[in-house]
Amino acid sequence: MKKKYIVLSAVCSMLALSGCKDVLDKTDLASADPNLIFKDSTLASLSLSYIYDQNLPTWGGVTMISGIGGSSFTDESYGESKYLEGTLTTADVTDFGTALSPSNSYGKIRTINSFIQDMKNGSIQTGARNRLLAQAYFFRAWRYFELVKLYGGVPLVLTPLDAVGVEARNAAYIPRNLTSENYKQVVADLDSAIKYLPGKWPNPATDWGRLTKGAAAAFKGRALLYAASPQFNPGDATDRWQAAYDANKQAYDILVANGAALHSSYDQLWFQEQNNPEAVMVTGFNTSSGDQAKKNNGYDNATRPRYTGTGGGSNQPSWEMVKAYPMLDGKKPGESTKYTYADQQFYKNRDPRFDKTIAYNGATWPLNGNANFKLWTYYAGGKTVESTASNTGFYTRKAINPTVEASQVQFSGTDWIEIRFAEVLLNLAESATGIGKLDEAYTQLKAIRKRAGIEAGTDGLYGLKANMTRAEMFDAIMYERQIEFAFEGKRFWDLRRWKQIETVLNGKRRTGVTINLKTTGVPADFATTRDGLKLDDVYANYFTITFKQMDTKYAINWKPAYYFFPIPLQAIDNNPKLVQNDVWGGAFDPLK
Repeated sequence: MKKKYIVLSAVCSMLALSGCKDVLDKTDLASADPNLIFKDSTLASLSLSYIYDQNLPTWGGVTMISGIGGSSFTDESYGESKYLEGTLTTADVTDFGTALSPSNSYGKIRTINSFIQDMKNGSIQTGARNRLLAQAYFFRAWRYFELVKLYGGVPLVLTPLDAVGVEARNAAYIPRNLTSENYKQVVADLDSAIKYLPGKWPNPATDWGRLTKGAAAAFKGRALLYAASPQFNPGDATDRWQAAYDANKQAYDILVANGAALHSSYDQLWFQEQNNPEAVMVTGFNTSSGDQAKKNNGYDNATRPRYTGTGGGSNQPSWEMVKAYPMLDGKKPGESTKYTYADQQFYKNRDPRFDKTIAYNGATWPLNGNANFKLWTYYAGGKTVESTASNTGFYTRKAINPTVEASQVQFSGTDWIEIRFAEVLLNLAESATGIGKLDEAYTQLKAIRKRAGIEAGTDGLYGLKANMTRAEMFDAIMYERQIEFAFEGKRFWDLRRWKQIETVLNGKRRTGVTINLKTTGVPADFATTRDGLKLDDVYANYFTITFKQMDTKYAINWKPAYYFFPIPLQAIDNNPKLVQNDVWGGAFDPLK
């Protein structure tokens, strides 16, 4: 059966391959025979853009069909789910795919495999062909890694299967490959991508968002870090950590050689596109307001407060997340001898990343072009001063563009940075710790904390404990990731790969705050003069803080079986050669 490629007629998906604001006009190329496409590098690039559009993560790093892994699955925010309630069934994690569809995981893999096969059979010049193939290899590795981190080993399909007939159906009955075989294939594809991708693309204006050699190396480092983590490596095998270290050191070296670095500003890094030194892997969005090339990110509009004239007030930080931030000297609240912590003035003398991530009652938060906007979330006389109250008392301000006017927020084009250079540093630190290179881990942690604005201290350790053990360093890195990557979709996967969800979350109910204006001693004109008052005095004299449980139906009850999710029963019914994971009643060992 002859294959056809649907080339994105709206080259909106080319946003992944070019500057987000300069969108190519759409050309309806309809369906094209591969014999035509793979003679022409421009047409092949358009076909590849469809693969980019299908596979690049959206805001918060979401790539899962089942929507797993956001802030509501952690102590960052809150939200009900079967995962945290402990009622997950074999029908709930559906990313494996249970139907013939181009949009499920194996449908996407088929598209990638078809591209690879036809590109190899095409007549495009060798250099261009290899660069196009390298990007497809990256995304095949991406798809298989997303599957293996959910289920363990899955069937490795590396060529497009025929879609019609009894023989084709029988040929599609493929057993699961071992988890180790999946990782081996991910590494092989990424090694090919590293070999053939450029360190930099030649035109920053049109090549923004294209995968690079450094992006492929950084993703390889991430994948092998997972393979070395307790979820996949309960025996703490040193060779796993060594492989992860080698990959992350390679990524670091490649990226630095091509100009990568920490952005000078922790909050503004989201708003620089071309030549952003921290952006390693990017999903492009645009500000189009209604034409065919529209690709708005949705995050900004959903996250900012409703009562500012737009926004949905989502991604509300929990009190647990608020309390987690260190003090300005890098020590945890209650551990600092320089800065006293008190719940009544929780915002004082915190790690500067706190103010750049958490929007709280009385905070100055430039919004809608107003550089002096003050956020107020308190209650007066039992009623919120907001038109719609924040449930937790807080909002997330990370990556919310302060210059966008209210009427344009729904068209926000801020790009999602899936892999930041900061992650490469922390991946390197963690894998270095795995093989006992604690000095190297200190170096990377200090770099992250220095950029954050934490005080160096007389010992130059930026609040880090001196002479940490291997176990203490692992804990310090996990803590740093919690703060550095807050609301970036990393926390759930970090807790899961370290098998810490039970110890960190189980038995707990996430909390929020209610800040009440006192009924006595408050100036009559407080509502009109509050913006000009000193915030410390306002909290000390006019507010009381009470705490409330956000999880009202159940205490968190994550089950150990969830470290490898079950293959959907419908998929097993469709393919008799699939074997269920051993912790879900089958015989497949996801640790092999």
